[in-house]
Amino acid sequence: MANTATETGKQSVIIMLVDDDEGHLLLIRENLRAAGIVNDIIEMRDGQQALDYLFRRGAYQDPAKSPRPGLVLLDIKMPKCDGYAVLEKLKADAALRSIPVLMLTSTDDQGEVNRCYALGANNYVVKPIQYEQFQERIKALGLFLDIVRLPD
Repeated sequence: MANTATETGKQSVIIMLVDDDEGHLLLIRENLRAAGIVNDIIEMRDGQQALDYLFRRGAYQDPAKSPRPGLVLLDIKMPKCDGYAVLEKLKADAALRSIPVLMLTSTDDQGEVNRCYALGANNYVVKPIQYEQFQERIKALGLFLDIVRLPD
């Protein structure tokens, strides 16, 4: 199960982080931990790997070893399958569409923002170039996870 109640009644949400840039993965993971987020994080290196995991294909067929995430942090520009395609397929599936998806990108192009929301994204976060700004955004994500109620 993606979301479980803790002793305090809060949900423990498994986070899927999808980004092809190892540096971004490391930065996001470290800043999530520094922000006090102790949730399990599943890391995927491209969109195709994320889809295989979400749809339990190939190496990810066993639900016990591949639990469904309760939140997806999804980069847009990736090899094999970009974030738009992952988002579109995830939101088209009845069993997966309720998983909140936060799009992560390095551009604030309004056309890109509009496309993400049209495909069903729940939020759109621009990865700042400056490290301090990035840390602040990850801390805000930690606050979001602490106060929001996500679907089962």
